[in-house]
Amino acid sequence: MAILYALVARGSVVLAEFSATSTTANAIARQILEKIPGNNDTNASYSQDRYIFHVKRTDGLTVLCMADDTAGRRIPFAFLEEIHQRFVRTYGRAVLSAQAYAMNDEFSRVLSQQMEYFSNDPNADRINRLRGEMSQVRNVMIENIDKVLERGDRLELLVDKTANMQGNTFRFRKQARRFRNTVWWRNVKLTVALILLLLVIIYIVLAFVCHGPALPSCLK
Repeated sequence: MAILYALVARGSVVLAEFSATSTTANAIARQILEKIPGNNDTNASYSQDRYIFHVKRTDGLTVLCMADDTAGRRIPFAFLEEIHQRFVRTYGRAVLSAQAYAMNDEFSRVLSQQMEYFSNDPNADRINRLRGEMSQVRNVMIENIDKVLERGDRLELLVDKTANMQGNTFRFRKQARRFRNTVWWRNVKLTVALILLLLVIIYIVLAFVCHGPALPSCLK
């Protein structure tokens, strides 16, 4: 059996516990409860010979279990998470003022059943692995959103630059159209001037060919 001992406590006040074997786990567990630093939420593991004590504390409620050192961390912490949810769901705000062992008669059976399940049922590891994968996906999603939010000012700046580029593009097209019109009229004027110049040149050439005064008769 991978998980051999478990308890639920508020601070150092044990509310329920169960042991599947005769060990000194309860004494060591109480020492750990007294030594856990501060009041912040925490997940921690402590080694003792060939056993590991895994601890999960959330909102002042501590769930602890002792497991073989071959059990790893995934299954014990999945067990702790399940026990925490069941305990809070069952007793609610009563856990804030309950006396020592107030829930032991009822909840020790739940501890026993869940210890058996997480120690021996292969589905427990599959479910926990799935939860872990879903949690990783959720964490990645949140991280990506946070990164986007952190880049909010950059995104706004990018939008402003895009709007400016669009405005500049519109102005550039308008100026280009005006420039094309100007060039077209300039070409028309140049063409007309060239035609007039060519006519003048033809007239002068004809004048020289026809010897000046004889130009009218030459043109008849």
